[in-house]
Amino acid sequence: MNGKRRSLLVFVSVFLMITTACQINYDFSTFGQDTAVPPKPVFKSDTPQPQLPSQDPPPPLTVPLDAQTMQDLLVTIYEYVNPGVVAIQTLTTTGGGLGSGFVIDAQGHIVTNYHVVDGANELEVDFPSGYKVRGEVIAVDLDSDLAVIQVNAPAAELHPLPLGNSDEVKVGQSVVAIGNPFGLSSTMTVGIVSAKGRTLESIREAPTGGFFSAGDLIQTDASINPGNSGGPLLNMKGEVIGINRAIRTTGTTIGGEPVNSGIGFAISINIVKRVVPVLIENGRYDYPYIGVTARESISLIEQEALGLSTAVGAYVVDVSRGSPADKAGLRGGTTRTTLPGLLAGGDLITQVDDQPVRVFGDLLSYLMKNKSPGDEITVVILRNGEQKEFTLKLEKRP
Repeated sequence: MNGKRRSLLVFVSVFLMITTACQINYDFSTFGQDTAVPPKPVFKSDTPQPQLPSQDPPPPLTVPLDAQTMQDLLVTIYEYVNPGVVAIQTLTTTGGGLGSGFVIDAQGHIVTNYHVVDGANELEVDFPSGYKVRGEVIAVDLDSDLAVIQVNAPAAELHPLPLGNSDEVKVGQSVVAIGNPFGLSSTMTVGIVSAKGRTLESIREAPTGGFFSAGDLIQTDASINPGNSGGPLLNMKGEVIGINRAIRTTGTTIGGEPVNSGIGFAISINIVKRVVPVLIENGRYDYPYIGVTARESISLIEQEALGLSTAVGAYVVDVSRGSPADKAGLRGGTTRTTLPGLLAGGDLITQVDDQPVRVFGDLLSYLMKNKSPGDEITVVILRNGEQKEFTLKLEKRP
């Protein structure tokens, strides 16, 4: 990594830390955290407890469970997919790092995260068979945190993984992650899809300060740790539905490395399928740009302070000067409210084209998956209690 970032990118909120589940130093020291279970609360017997209204419970789902079948399926997925998952070792001016990646085609292209290869002077790709080869970074994308590596490897070593459709992924669906956490090569973990359409800061800085947003991320509780970054997140068909990128954690190892807390994020494969072919062909990918800063969601208290009739939508905090949103006439907040730092008067985006916008992530995911610079979109907003419609011509991110 260069001097701007450590091998683990850290996004700090008040109490939570989001960090990339990627590179680690070669010193894999013992790690762990306090796992003591807190005592269950004890209620006084004379204290009445609130009860839900009496009602007939819904019938339970009928799900055939066959432990042996599931076990056999997981073994099959691992044996089918693992040959195409690689370990990526890097040497930078500040030390070494390790991440994951996977083969995407028979031409020797490897996909991983940008932050895995950032600042690398030397790069080695290790295959599960034991074969090792030098790799060259041919294109990177800081907006979604993607990188493409080219290797010159025998055809027998190249096992491209099948790509799924992340739009078809459902919350609750079982998923598998394969990678190299803490340098433990070819490690497989299992979990579920916890949520869809999440957003994180990208790695690319905006001209006005801060960072652009990355959208359409899949949240999972499959165990992801440093070294997993760039590895595949798979469905039960063995198809890649995402690329593991980051974890949210409040705990660290003895050596200071972040540890999994059950909240991980993966770049959706539909973003990858849209971006990577253009990266291979042109060396860069331009994302559509609307030019607004918006709150991911607003609470009821914030809704009341803003004087809005609904809390459903993406509330525009600021509009960048000269942006498509500015040219179309969208507005950000300008008037102080009773809540510190919250300005009223901004537009509430409730629809883009024919798609409803419940939160900012809906808008961002739609643009990233379906639109390009030069395309026109129609947004519906609420302003002063009235619904208005604007047409915007998208530009590329500056």
